Amino acid sequence: MAKEEAELGFEEAMDQLELIVRELEQGDVPLEKAIDLFQQGMKLSQLCGAKLEQVERKIEMIVEEDGELRKKPFGSSLEGDGDDSF
Repeated sequence: MAKEEAELGFEEAMDQLELIVRELEQGDVPLEKAIDLFQQGMKLSQLCGAKLEQVERKIEMIVEEDGELRKKPFGSSLEGDGDDSF
């Protein structure tokens, strides 16, 4: 890989992962290279998953409660109001 995995942004990692998938889908890759590409793809997939989890923890949903806008952490439930619709 061109950059150290930890330095890759989400988009860069996804681009590299897509290239790997395309190359593997062609089917004319020697076995050793296919294994190496598969391992790189798994690492990139895990990196993307971890970055998405980090972003998900940072996202705050804005919820209107009693006419006021309030910030709620992403994924928090609205306990006690009985209405889960948005």
